[in-house]
Amino acid sequence: MFERISEPLALVEKALHEQSVSGVKLISTLGDHVLSAGGKRLRPALLLLAAELCGYTGPRRIGVAAAIELLHTATLIHDDVVDMASLRRGQPSANSVWGNRRAVLAGDFLYARASAMILEDGDAEILEIFARSIQSMAEGELLQLEGSFETDVTETQYFDIIERKSAVLLAGACEAGAILGGVTRAERRRLSDYGRFLGLAFQLKDDALDYDTHSSVLGKRRYADLAEGKVTLPLLLTLKRCSSSEAEQIAAVLKQAAKNDALPSVEAEAPSGSDEVAEIVSRNRGVEDTLRRADHYVARASEAIAAFPDGPAKQALVAAAAFAVARDR
Repeated sequence: MFERISEPLALVEKALHEQSVSGVKLISTLGDHVLSAGGKRLRPALLLLAAELCGYTGPRRIGVAAAIELLHTATLIHDDVVDMASLRRGQPSANSVWGNRRAVLAGDFLYARASAMILEDGDAEILEIFARSIQSMAEGELLQLEGSFETDVTETQYFDIIERKSAVLLAGACEAGAILGGVTRAERRRLSDYGRFLGLAFQLKDDALDYDTHSSVLGKRRYADLAEGKVTLPLLLTLKRCSSSEAEQIAAVLKQAAKNDALPSVEAEAPSGSDEVAEIVSRNRGVEDTLRRADHYVARASEAIAAFPDGPAKQALVAAAAFAVARDR
């Protein structure tokens, strides 16, 4: 998937680092720290491939793809502040090195640079997607915070949150690529749906990994979601199936996590009993069935672009959907 777009992705990477430079040395240092951590660069890759699928391989895709990734990076910086996280992609998070206030302001700078890049491109429809994505991601984060540490979160609420937080920007990246290609509204919608379904699958895999993989693989603490009170699908499915005593045990661990989370300016540690909760999740097929749901959305993503002509770009997009659930981090 990435090999065929290695040259434009390298140009996107160059643009990212150029746009993070500021006359304020700290912003440049912090931006370089965050961007040098790498990451999958999935959003710009999807935009490049969607544009190619729709017949566009011109220079505009580099700037728009870089803007989308800058926006994503800014949200990660802010998310780490909200979650008081100490790790991001296996290295110290910006807030753990420079503190919350500096990290928030650096995130704001990246938001501003991303917005300026979209304005420089000058396409009102791409600007609308960009603004709508920022709004949706903020709403998703607030909805998640409102439901933290509660066992009565519903699947409907959960999917609303992950669609806003994760799927919207992937859908927007794909639709922006389609706009660059000048295709019909129906074709734009198909690519937007592809990105949305891939985003849901990607987040479901992330949520399964939190109960199934050690932090040395994940690049973050194990049970981070549990420590932060995020009631994700593996836990939701478990709460539907487990015994009343097991449900009480889960509620007690979440209650302890809430107490830990209330400590000022301290990263929430995995609460006592987290391993036991993970065992309950395993016994009730929480991870297994979450991954099954992820596979379902991978299939829907591939179906969404089935009408497009076969070719390297389409094959790469199908591979990207499969990657969403095949990865181990």
